[in-house]
Amino acid sequence: MFVVATVSLAIAMMLVMIRAMVGPTAYDRVLALNSFGTKTVLLIAVLGFLMGRPEFLDLALVYALINFIGTIAVLKYFEIGDLGKASKDSFGNEL
Repeated sequence: MFVVATVSLAIAMMLVMIRAMVGPTAYDRVLALNSFGTKTVLLIAVLGFLMGRPEFLDLALVYALINFIGTIAVLKYFEIGDLGKASKDSFGNEL
């Protein structure tokens, strides 16, 4: 059962990587890479269960946090062009 889950996750990861390479926009690529990171977290958790290593769940959680923060940073960079500047709402106020 978990072997089937591992194989299906690997197939889904390959499809998401194809989407990341094809595009068509930068936001589609970022979304595909975020999805790839989420599937990687699931794969780490399933492999940890299959190998009898519960400490893999800790690694999966750390990877999930890094994936989330990285995605937010990349999206902010695409929107503003700089990670140090504050973004503005539609009224011109800083957020």
